[in-house]
Amino acid sequence: MNHVLAVTRKEFRQIVRDRRTLLMLVFVPALFLLVFGYALNFDVKHIKLAVEDRDGSSESRALVSAFVNSGYFDPAGAVHDPRTASRMLDRNAARAILVIPEDFSRTVTTGGTAVVQVIVNGDNANTATAVVGYATNILQTVSADLAGTVRLPVSVESRIWYNPELRSALFLVPGLIAYLTMLMAVTSTALSIVREKESGTIEQVRMAPVGTFAFILGKTVPYFVINMGSAALVFVAAQLLFDLPMRGNWITLVAVLSVYLLGALATGLFVSTVADTQQVAFQIALLVSLLPTLMLSGFIFPIASMPEFLQAITRLVPARYFLIALRGIVLKGTAFANLLPEFGALGIYATVVLGLASLRLAKERS
Repeated sequence: MNHVLAVTRKEFRQIVRDRRTLLMLVFVPALFLLVFGYALNFDVKHIKLAVEDRDGSSESRALVSAFVNSGYFDPAGAVHDPRTASRMLDRNAARAILVIPEDFSRTVTTGGTAVVQVIVNGDNANTATAVVGYATNILQTVSADLAGTVRLPVSVESRIWYNPELRSALFLVPGLIAYLTMLMAVTSTALSIVREKESGTIEQVRMAPVGTFAFILGKTVPYFVINMGSAALVFVAAQLLFDLPMRGNWITLVAVLSVYLLGALATGLFVSTVADTQQVAFQIALLVSLLPTLMLSGFIFPIASMPEFLQAITRLVPARYFLIALRGIVLKGTAFANLLPEFGALGIYATVVLGLASLRLAKERS
């Protein structure tokens, strides 16, 4: 028993001295609980709803109020023609369009049945299904209030754009592409500089007449080429196996993928400047790539349903912007001009993280 106690005391002392291990044991479970507890939410709320009210009557305004007051929809503005509605759906300015016909008021007051159209962005099959269900329930409630009888004077006609069959694969496969690309890129470069440290060749690099930024770029280029080839292979496989469409421009896709991949490689390089061993580098790489990309990018769980503080954190996750761009290109055929905010966010992330990796390495070399 004394031997067990002696070994126990020794192990406790080692754990306390190894602050990184202690941090992983104490901090990571709490972080996972925080993120999972708030992000694991399949409820679809705060759906951006645009309204095309062609009637402009008190009855149509009451219908719009019923949607907004339901707690599921947030007003995204008014539209006055189909072209504007299409543009709002393309840019994700709205997830659904409520179209109220011109004769809505006259039809319901004269005993007819008015057909209200709900156009839904189908790039997220789960969200689209929920939107159609919410809209149907709200219209049934409004119908009962208007009729006061069994007859329902309002019916819904739902139209799903971009994914009319609501195939889950068209929603999940782009997310898997973003997830796998980030995971492979971060882990590949995270081990590169650490491998130099463990083998001792980092000392030769420090003495070589090579600038820090040139060294970082030299480390990045081979992995960039390899991971671009891997991403291309994954994308082709997705088209062949899961019938993933390609409705946009290939050059736009390559440009967005390149910037996203550059940011992922930069993240791995930054991790490699922080860690001292490949084991620690691999653990950190998984933590900074797997968790945010899977939980905080909109890959599975809708960002709009998360608490505001977690939504703010998702703005630091590059996969969030890449997913918007990727789904827009392959499912909607979105033009590059409409993806400038996402492209700019990815570019800023890549530039900042590359700069941080260069500064960290320059500090180690000095």
